[in-house]
Amino acid sequence: MIFPIGDTQVKGGYFPYICYAFLGLNVLVFLYEWQLQLQSEAEFGAFLTTYGTIPQEILRGEDYGTLLSSMFLHGGWMHLIGNMLFLWVFADNIEATIGNIPFTLFYLGGGLAASAAHIVFNMDSAIPTVGASGAISAVLGAYLVMFPRSQIKVLVIVFFRSFNMAAIFFLGLWIVQQLISGFGSLGAAGESSGVAWWAHIGGFAFGVIAGFFFKSKVRQPVQDYRR
Repeated sequence: MIFPIGDTQVKGGYFPYICYAFLGLNVLVFLYEWQLQLQSEAEFGAFLTTYGTIPQEILRGEDYGTLLSSMFLHGGWMHLIGNMLFLWVFADNIEATIGNIPFTLFYLGGGLAASAAHIVFNMDSAIPTVGASGAISAVLGAYLVMFPRSQIKVLVIVFFRSFNMAAIFFLGLWIVQQLISGFGSLGAAGESSGVAWWAHIGGFAFGVIAGFFFKSKVRQPVQDYRR
């Protein structure tokens, strides 16, 4: 497996306060979840059910607030670490380019678009969906459009070695994997893997569209490799 650990950094843009604030908020909420889980698995499950997005309930016109709260919940340490790694690597360049308030609206909008896509393909589901991956997928989509030649530093876990590859290849491979898994999930057990593939795809599509808008309206600062 390979993981991104750095990228070509924007120089001279807005400081990514919101990106780091979202990262910190996700970690703090998960620490509360973890403490809750240590006390009682039942309470932990009830917490996720209360604040996670359940397609059946949304389609009945209930619990709309969970569309936002679910973006800051995670089901386990690896779920959290994977999402926060992608958020840390990719989101700061987007915010540095478009500004703090636009990034906030973009990130939350990406999460909502991701939830909408998941609900469309899982209308009968009573399983709560949690995680920042939908909003982060939107970040990846925008990044692909805005910084296709940015160099992504990736770590190969098996060999514990790193190398650089262009964002267009890394993110292109990522979305192809999501599409294959997403269409594969349409067969029988769409949620058997525990991954909301269509949330990833929907968020990414939202990000691509937003990326073209940002690229045409916002002058991009210089990039400088620092990681």
